[in-house]
Amino acid sequence: MNVDRRIKFRHLDAFSAIARARSFTAAADQLNLTQPAISKTLKELEDILDTKVLERSRSGVSLTPQGEVFLQFAEQSTAALRHGLRSIQASAGTAGRLSIGALPSVASSLLPQAVLIFAAQSPNTQVEIHEGAHLDLTTRLRSGTMDIVVGRLGKPDTMIGLIFQQLYSERVVIVARPDSPALAVRDPAELEAYRVLYPPKDAAIRPLVARMLISKGVPLFRNRIETASPVFGRAVTLADPNTVWIISQGVVADDIAKGRLKMIALDTGATEGAVGIMSRAEEIPSVAARTFTTVLQDICAIEDPKGARMDEYPE
Repeated sequence: MNVDRRIKFRHLDAFSAIARARSFTAAADQLNLTQPAISKTLKELEDILDTKVLERSRSGVSLTPQGEVFLQFAEQSTAALRHGLRSIQASAGTAGRLSIGALPSVASSLLPQAVLIFAAQSPNTQVEIHEGAHLDLTTRLRSGTMDIVVGRLGKPDTMIGLIFQQLYSERVVIVARPDSPALAVRDPAELEAYRVLYPPKDAAIRPLVARMLISKGVPLFRNRIETASPVFGRAVTLADPNTVWIISQGVVADDIAKGRLKMIALDTGATEGAVGIMSRAEEIPSVAARTFTTVLQDICAIEDPKGARMDEYPE
């Protein structure tokens, strides 16, 4: 069967984003498209393939059997082509490019130091940093628009086709202003009396936080704002003494060190999770990606990005 020349990157990217997010709306947000535009792109692909790859229902979006097969090869193809194009540019003497996806906890802690070291070692490589939610970044990694993603290990279904190299472990913390009455809380159920900034559904830490609260018999907080934005979370928490923020420790490590925020003395050990480097399986990484990976590993071999020795973090 000949490959239909009408199939474009945009068709495969749209299909992959919808399939991974299980939502046309979320996929459109990821690709900066309107919902009608991404729906039209998917219809074009299904018309070209002459088969249905996705089904819509009241419960959401699901892959058809044909879609399950096509998704794997579509993501592998786009990733391989983009990787090949970058390799050709590098061999031709064109300035290299390294596209890095970063979850908020590493974007504000580990990444700045690593990028500065890498820039000194590879001055001709153009570095791009994209901060976002786990599902968005891993979808873009599979499609080849990113070279690596640095952040928390996600749920198994978000890691299909990817490999993960652990750098360190990190837990979730609950923080508030230094003058907040919430600092006296010793039972997580008491947080119901405050405004809670809570990780959204696509956040890597959400399942860990949910399991921790369920284990303590605490229902989902009614007075909550779901956000993955460090800028918004920090601004609201600093502005309001009656707001508490549930967030990865790396995001607020500097705020805690400088006394702007304080941790509420609640046991969050159950949220301990691996932070590391995600890359595409069965693909030889570029020289730039290998160099940056080594920089990250060297930093974390000495100490974690919050300044604590690695052996202080239990497995």
